Amino acid sequence: MDENIGQITVLLRRIRAGDDQAQGELLALVYDQFHRIARQHLQAERPEHTLQPTALVNELYLRLKIDPSIDWQDRKHLFSVVSVTMRRILVDHARARNAQRRPSPNQRVDIDKCFVHSNDHPAEFLILDEALDRLAQHDPRQAEIVRLRFFAGLTIEETASMLDIAERTVKRDWQMARAWLSSLLNQPPDGSPPTEPLAV
Repeated sequence: MDENIGQITVLLRRIRAGDDQAQGELLALVYDQFHRIARQHLQAERPEHTLQPTALVNELYLRLKIDPSIDWQDRKHLFSVVSVTMRRILVDHARARNAQRRPSPNQRVDIDKCFVHSNDHPAEFLILDEALDRLAQHDPRQAEIVRLRFFAGLTIEETASMLDIAERTVKRDWQMARAWLSSLLNQPPDGSPPTEPLAV
């Protein structure tokens, strides 16, 4: 993830300055990184899954290229946008594949299944997406860590570097976020909300 950092920054500056060619150069530069992220997203999938890594990267490219509103700042901003865009792609994919209703109130939702982009669990994935929005209202950093680790496929070390925080902080927030999301996904039928994430 630390490779080509200087080149990425230069290209982002050129994009901000209106250099149309720079975006193509940037996408070519980070293609391998994006493809690795896509493989990490889909590594637990069945071989016949309809969304393959190359298709995911191609869809990502299309969405980024047609969005002129993005004001690129730096490498952190780039990968944050990538993680959010991948999330949107996967949510759209799950919605298109979802022929199930929301799990019944008495049915436990496995957080680990939610963290797998699978045709077998589209309903759970959509519920996780809703829960992540709620987490962001309580603790934006924890939500960002989930997005970078889950949707962008970054490691603990890469996430710490991206957010400029300690690895132990990422590990703690990752564990707390998973616990809170699991609590929310399995809250009682009466709808009482889980305890808010602990401040750090």
